[in-house]
Amino acid sequence: MSGDTLIRFNRVTKRFGEGPPALDAISADVTAGRITGLVGPDGAGKTTFIRLVTGLMVPDEGGVSVLGHDTATDAASIFPGIGYMPQRFGLYEDLSVQENLNLYAELRGLPAGERPAVFDRLLRFTDLQRFTGRLAGRLSGGMKQKLGLACALMRTPPLLLLDEPSVGVDPISRRELWAMVKELTGGGMGVVWSTAYLDEAQRCDSVLLLNQGRLLFDGDPRSLMKRAEGRVFQVRGLDWKRRAVLARMLAQPDVIDGVIQGRHVRVVYKERVDGAENPPVLPPLPEEVGTQAHLAPVPPRFEDAFMDILGGGPGGRSALAERIAPVEQSAGGEPVIEARGLTKRFGDFTAARDITFSIPRGEIFGLLGPNGAGKSTTFKMLCGLLAPTEGAGRVAGFDLRRAAAQARQRLGYMAQKFSLYGDLSARQNLDFFSGVYGLGRRRRREQVELMIRTFDFGRLSDTAAKDLPLGFKQRLALACAIMHEPEALFLDEPTSGVDPITRREFWTHINGLVEKGVTVLVTTHFMDEAEYCDRIALIYRGRTIATGSPDELKERVQRPDLPDPTLEDAFIALVEESDLSEQEVA
Repeated sequence: MSGDTLIRFNRVTKRFGEGPPALDAISADVTAGRITGLVGPDGAGKTTFIRLVTGLMVPDEGGVSVLGHDTATDAASIFPGIGYMPQRFGLYEDLSVQENLNLYAELRGLPAGERPAVFDRLLRFTDLQRFTGRLAGRLSGGMKQKLGLACALMRTPPLLLLDEPSVGVDPISRRELWAMVKELTGGGMGVVWSTAYLDEAQRCDSVLLLNQGRLLFDGDPRSLMKRAEGRVFQVRGLDWKRRAVLARMLAQPDVIDGVIQGRHVRVVYKERVDGAENPPVLPPLPEEVGTQAHLAPVPPRFEDAFMDILGGGPGGRSALAERIAPVEQSAGGEPVIEARGLTKRFGDFTAARDITFSIPRGEIFGLLGPNGAGKSTTFKMLCGLLAPTEGAGRVAGFDLRRAAAQARQRLGYMAQKFSLYGDLSARQNLDFFSGVYGLGRRRRREQVELMIRTFDFGRLSDTAAKDLPLGFKQRLALACAIMHEPEALFLDEPTSGVDPITRREFWTHINGLVEKGVTVLVTTHFMDEAEYCDRIALIYRGRTIATGSPDELKERVQRPDLPDPTLEDAFIALVEESDLSEQEVA
C-alpha cells in the first residue's frame, strides 16, 4: 500500500577493511508508491546501500529491515519481493530477448501457465515486442536497460531497486525509462533509483544524499533546492571566451561552483545575494569579452544545491593545461578535424550516411544522437579505427585513408569504456602509452612523472588500474590520451557514470586544453555536458539532422508551450521532427 515503509535503516554502519566506513550510522526509510533517489559522489556508499537492501551484505552495526524482514536473519524471505537491476548490464548477451525472459522466469519460479501473459505484459510495457528474437548483446543501450527492467519486474515486486539504470542511455530512452518507472509507482510500487544524473534526482519524490558514507540529506529535493535560492546567477552577454570567464569566476573566493550553459556561464555564490540591494560584482574579465557581460539571477536547480551541500566544486584551475605547451596554429587556418561525406555500410545496413563537418583549432565539437544513431561509427572513422565505405576524414592535415599512422600520432583517444590495461599499474599504463605514441626514453620518463604529479596519483601510481576508484580511472584514461600533447582529442562518452564533481574536474582540464589550442571531438549523453560544446551535430538514423551551437539548437524548438527549452528538450524535439518528416515523405 502507498505510504507503507518498505525499507528501514536503523543506524547502519558497514566497513570494508581499515579506514572510514562505507556507510556510517545511516538511518533512513523508503516508502511504497514513491521514487526515492539515491545520490552522491563516487565512493559515497550508494552501491553498498543497495547491496545491504538485497541481503547480499549484512551490516556491521545497526539493522536493515526490508518488507518487514531483517536482512541479517531472514534474507530468504526478502528475495521474492524485490526486483533488482544492477549497475552493469546483468543479462546474457548471447541469449535473445525472449531467451533472457525465459531464463529469468525460471529463476524467479514463475509458473509456466502464467508466463505467456506476463511476457506479453512486459514486452508491451517496454516496447520490445518487435525484438524478441534479437540477441541482447546487439540491443542499443536504451533497449538493454528496458530488457533489464522487464526481467527485474518478472513477479511485479513491491520493491524495485535500480542501480544507475540510465548510465550510457540517450535522453529519449532515459525519458521513456523514467515514464515507465513513474507508472509503476502509480500502482503502489516503491522504487530506489541510484543515479549520477542530478536532473533525475530533482524529479524524485524523495532523495537520500550520501557523501563519504554519511547521510547529508533525506527529504523532498525541492526543499534542498531552497538553500541555493538567491545565490545562483548567469553571466550573460558573452559571445566569446566563455571558458576563460568560467575560470575567472571560479577563482573568486565567493563563488563555489560554476558551469558553462551554452553562451552563458552559471555560477553559485557562497552566500545569498540580494540582487536589488546588494548585487554581485563581476571580476575583471578578458578584454575580448567586451562590455556587455552582466550577472542575471536564475532559479536554482537540484545540482546547485547538491554542489553547495558538498562544499562546492573543484575550482577552475587546470594543472594539466598549465603544464601543456600551446598548440601551434597551422598555416592557412586549416580545420584540425574534417569529415567529408563519411559513409559506412555493414552489409545492407548503412550506419552513417554522408556525414560532413569541419572543426577549427581550439573548438569543442559534440556528436549527439540516440543510441544506435551512428555517432560512434562516425567517431571511429575519424579516429582511424574504422575505414569508411565512402568519403574521407582528415586529422591535423593528414588523410585517414593514406596517412592513418601519422594522423594517429597527432590525436589522443579516450574510449567510452575503460580501455586501459587493468592488470598494469597506473604508472605502467602511462609508460606503455607514451611508448605507443612514439615518445623517446627520456621524454617518456618526463611525461610519466608529469602526469603522476598533475593528476595526483601519488601512492596510487603503483595500484593496478582495475582497482583504482572510478574518478582515478578517468584521470588515468585522460592522462594516457594526452601523454604526447596531441593537437586533437577524441572523447567518447568520457564521463559516463561519474559523479558531478569528477565531471567538473574533467571539464576544467578540457577547457584549459582548448584554451591552449587543442581541438576536441566529444560524444556524450549528458546534455549539461554538451553545453560546453561550441557546436553540435545531432545524428539520427545515420545522418546529420541538425548542426549548430547549443543555443541555436534550443532556439530552433522554441514554441509557446516550450518558451525556454533545455538542450534535452531540443534533442528530443529535433529527433521527433525528423521522424515526422520521414513519415510525411513516406
